[in-house]
Amino acid sequence: MSVIDNWDQWKHFLGDRLDQGKQEGMNNQVVSEVAYQVGEYLAEQVEPKNEQEAVLADMWHVASEEEQHAIANMMVKLVQKK
Repeated sequence: MSVIDNWDQWKHFLGDRLDQGKQEGMNNQVVSEVAYQVGEYLAEQVEPKNEQEAVLADMWHVASEEEQHAIANMMVKLVQKK
């Protein structure tokens, strides 16, 4: 099973990458921009592997760029909450 197949594993994976980035000195603005870029890549290049990812992809596709940044920031907050 891929880490992308399980929502909790996916959140844990993202949280670990976020922690790693912060340990390497990424500030919140950089984290936010990277999260947006990852969201854009996932929405354009990766087929959703579970229901949660499908919902996020659908929301991403109908959102304005500002709203996409908000979605990315909410994902960062979600994985920081672990």
